[in-house]
Amino acid sequence: MGEGEKTRLVAWSNELRRVHDRLREALTVTQQALAAGEPAEPATRELLLFCHGFCAALTAHHEGEDRDLFPAIAEQYPELRETLYHLRQDHSMMAQLLAGLQAAVARAAPPAELARHLEGLAAIMESHFRYEERQLLTVLDTLSLDTHPDIVLGPL
Repeated sequence: MGEGEKTRLVAWSNELRRVHDRLREALTVTQQALAAGEPAEPATRELLLFCHGFCAALTAHHEGEDRDLFPAIAEQYPELRETLYHLRQDHSMMAQLLAGLQAAVARAAPPAELARHLEGLAAIMESHFRYEERQLLTVLDTLSLDTHPDIVLGPL
């Protein structure tokens, strides 16, 4: 295996960490936008933009994993199929939480309600990311998948 090929294989674990870190940052920025908003007008334009961007990025990340990454892992590492099943369940749960957050932002819910949505999503997201990293980073160091990381993990 040439050095360039080895680098490409190792990059999947690095890419996953990078995307998770960017999603964590996007959530923090969204929470900061909420905290900085006027109490009488929580759904400020800035909050709407941050929320939309964060929600779209997290959704794209999970859709890419479900569509491209997890099937490749299941094919090359069949012993991880149960782990992948649990990760997909997390994706479904977070999709529901994102829909609730987006609905709350769209109807200009009070800041305390929006904060609860973000806190709940943050807790599940962090738990999911840590589990995913514990279970998959070693596998991603050797995964053979010939697709651009932005397609598989989301463009961040």
